Amino acid sequence: MESTRQAKISRLLQKELSEIFRQQTAKTHGVIVSVSAVRVSPDLSVAKAYLSIFPSEKAPEMIENIEASAKTVRYELAQKVRFQLRKVPELQFYLDDSLDYIENIDKLLEK
Repeated sequence: MESTRQAKISRLLQKELSEIFRQQTAKTHGVIVSVSAVRVSPDLSVAKAYLSIFPSEKAPEMIENIEASAKTVRYELAQKVRFQLRKVPELQFYLDDSLDYIENIDKLLEK
């Protein structure tokens, strides 16, 4: 079960990461990256960010680019939350394909 502190830090990281990705994807027209969830480990050392990318055809390429620039993203995040967190957790990025799954179910139900 997630503690209150973990939940607060998760919400903070989700909000700030989504703002960072919004600024970065403003340069790449036609691609939207949103942070659907952030899970923080009990010792607050690792944060798993689940990203939803539209259009989904560009998702593997975008995840690869984001993972390559993970240190830059962590630095930007640290600048934004430096007054709330003493140490910023390591970031791990995962593709959240739940929207594609829901869309597939809707297509199957229409048939």
